Amino acid sequence: MESYARGPDSPLLDLTLGELLAATAARVPNALALVSRQQHERFTYQQLLTEVDRVAGGLLDLELAAGDRIGVWSSNCTEWILLQLAAARAGLVLVNVNPAYRSHELGYVLRKSGMKALFLWPQDSRASYRQILAEARSGNDAALRHAIFFDEEPWQRIRAGNRAPSAAAALGWKARPIAPIDPHEVVNIQYTSGTTGSPKGVLLTHHNLVNNGALFADGLKYTEADRVCVPVPLYHCFGCVIGVIASVKAGAAILLPAAGFDPGATLAMIAEEGATSIYGVPTMFIAELAHPEFLTFDLTSLRTGVMAGAPCPIEVMKRVLTEMHCPEVTIAYGQTETSPGLTLSGVDDDVEIRVSTVGDAMANTELKIVDTETGAIVERGAQGEICARGYMIMKGYDQEAEATARTIDPGGWLHTGDLGVMRPDGYIRVTGRAKDLVIRGGENIYPREVEEFLYTHPNVAEVQVVGLPDERLGETLVAWVRLRQGDSDEDEIRTFCRGKIAHFKIPEFIRIVDSFPMTVTGKVQKFRIREIEIEERGRQRAAGIETA
Repeated sequence: MESYARGPDSPLLDLTLGELLAATAARVPNALALVSRQQHERFTYQQLLTEVDRVAGGLLDLELAAGDRIGVWSSNCTEWILLQLAAARAGLVLVNVNPAYRSHELGYVLRKSGMKALFLWPQDSRASYRQILAEARSGNDAALRHAIFFDEEPWQRIRAGNRAPSAAAALGWKARPIAPIDPHEVVNIQYTSGTTGSPKGVLLTHHNLVNNGALFADGLKYTEADRVCVPVPLYHCFGCVIGVIASVKAGAAILLPAAGFDPGATLAMIAEEGATSIYGVPTMFIAELAHPEFLTFDLTSLRTGVMAGAPCPIEVMKRVLTEMHCPEVTIAYGQTETSPGLTLSGVDDDVEIRVSTVGDAMANTELKIVDTETGAIVERGAQGEICARGYMIMKGYDQEAEATARTIDPGGWLHTGDLGVMRPDGYIRVTGRAKDLVIRGGENIYPREVEEFLYTHPNVAEVQVVGLPDERLGETLVAWVRLRQGDSDEDEIRTFCRGKIAHFKIPEFIRIVDSFPMTVTGKVQKFRIREIEIEERGRQRAAGIETA
């Protein structure tokens, strides 16, 4: 039997994200929509729609036109969600900027995206974003016209929304601040690390995101009675689609525990608000289970949730099911280019399925597993590359036609770069990667991107970056560096990285070497570097952890 499966057919929504919000506000206006714990803010769906439309009107006051791009560079907060929904209502495109980005990465995204406005906090405990932005803009020919800080008057004026369509509710759920928007237009751009060294902007449409979020809401059996705790970052699809859009579709509450991940704040919010669903990458669940006061929090309100973003250690999954009182927690798999979800285990699937697979094909989703050399579909039980086709496939990479063509073949199949096996029942196990990719605590890192940055160091002659197994993060980075001359060391190279690239891309270990393990034809053997590091750093236990 071939490794091909198609999820059940389900009617797709022909709605924009703005229409989805308005429809929910009309259906359950008094249902709790959003709680930001650290900001002490609460909104019903009617209140949220009113706030969103004020912001949409304020954005239009910046003389932004339909299709213009605006960026949000922030950790989790009310303002992030207001901008996500307001941009959709106003016909604008939201560019998600990772708050871990530093000047080198931010400058690239400013130029590449062509965003005309960027919204941000001036600083937090980790960095001065005002200073990083100034460095990124220095000598930069980006199109950016407005840098708007959330704690300053221009943002307050936007949030007041003098041109807000105050009659939106009376006009019905199809009311919009501007002319009608095609659901197949791009609404969101998310940057992924690139195999060629530079991040690529993934173009996602209303149709992609609304329907993927809706199918997660259906799969998790959400209603307006659910309260969804979202400690995962909003700048990733996990947060802004599976978190925000799935909740909006169901009329469920979105609970933001803290600006960044804080296990104590997450556990407290579950207990305080009676959360019914909890999200996280495996490292988040590990941190919550290890919290010194874990047993003092009442988590019995939990019913379901999603663990995704990285391979899930089976023992961690079992503890979430029992110790976190979350019997219907699920495993999901996908990537930014697929909006993001491709597979989801069922809330009523046997525990064995939920701890050993990533689920089966979601509705309206085709999956196949192909031979990495020939492209032919392999038999079930054989390993190959996971490919997907359907409504959820990105429109493409922004201004990257060749890269898009390499990822989406002429038949419309997106090649994920992940290796997997399809069981006889259609459930999938992810077994490895065809791409050179490291997943550190849920963050995707292409070693090539880090290598190309390290080559900008004046004393680096040659560098190879690989992933190293890590019990807490799943993987971490190690760099082998050959110097031009002998006056640089590990600390000096790491200092060179700080402030220029995101902290999670800075190698945890740097080894200065004279040579690399090579094949007889002169190709560097990265697998040998990894084997040597596992042995010398005692990572055998981490390398042997069984994952779903």
